Amino acid sequence: MRFDYSSAGFYTFDCLGWPVTAIPPGGGTYFIDDLTMAVSGAAGTATIVAAKMGLSCKAVGGVGTDLMGDWVVDRLDSFGVETSHLQRLKNVPTSSSIVLTRADGTRPALHLKGATGAYTFAASDFDALTDARIFHLGGVGLMDAMDGAPNAALMTHAKSRGCVTTVDVFAGSPADLPDVEAVLPYTDYFIPSIEEAEALTGLHTLQDMARFFIDRGARCCIFTLGAHGAYYHHSDGTVFTEPAYDIDVICTCGCGDSFNAGFATALIHGFDARQAVRMAQAASALTATGLGSQAGVIDLKHTLAFMNDRPRRVSEPLAATL
Repeated sequence: MRFDYSSAGFYTFDCLGWPVTAIPPGGGTYFIDDLTMAVSGAAGTATIVAAKMGLSCKAVGGVGTDLMGDWVVDRLDSFGVETSHLQRLKNVPTSSSIVLTRADGTRPALHLKGATGAYTFAASDFDALTDARIFHLGGVGLMDAMDGAPNAALMTHAKSRGCVTTVDVFAGSPADLPDVEAVLPYTDYFIPSIEEAEALTGLHTLQDMARFFIDRGARCCIFTLGAHGAYYHHSDGTVFTEPAYDIDVICTCGCGDSFNAGFATALIHGFDARQAVRMAQAASALTATGLGSQAGVIDLKHTLAFMNDRPRRVSEPLAATL
């Protein structure tokens, strides 16, 4: 395989402000302390974080021919990400967000769906798209033209070529489940947030939700639990929870996507399951310490030092218990 990591799906341009306390009434103005731009999205953030940690990366998806699309491509290029299969779509805007980050790190957003819902790839492209040791599909539920049968065909192809496959979603209700079910039989690691898992299944315990997805074909589920850490449930019977790192949160934008990249990096380096989850959590936690989807991640050495030295958080048991 030519690349370590091929990340397909949701690429977005983000403009983020911090701290945002409220929307000014009328035509008023409130002042904030920080403003930045970032390539984000379930595929975009993961690509850059993986590249920062030394993986050779390929971007797969779509952006517009607008200024935001130009910036996204330039930014990915600056990290050495291969972008020949990041389509430039005419008459479709780049997926973009205005992210209003509160002082506690939560980040309501205004989002333009744009090119993520419009790009498509033919089967003749699949060899090039899956030319990687790990194939990540990020943003299932947002890719209108690819969700369902097209993404299932792409994932089938990735597995046939020997890729390890990971999947993340953008899901808010059971209405998104058919798009997720289409790819689960070809998914080695299914990595939603606990909120997404609950929304998709209607269930409320970690074991029940994991079994729900494993019964539909996923080999392993990893649920990100925010301040409560992460839950790992493999079809081979391996089950564990890892606590979160103790950090001061600036912005949670991109934390789950950075988790995916950290996990992929750990797999490339041959880490065992617990070490891989800890690496994923370290990348996620570092992201939360800055403004923008990859701001806190520097490189692999820095992430490993954080992983090994940073104290863990002691938190109350999660409502969705074992």
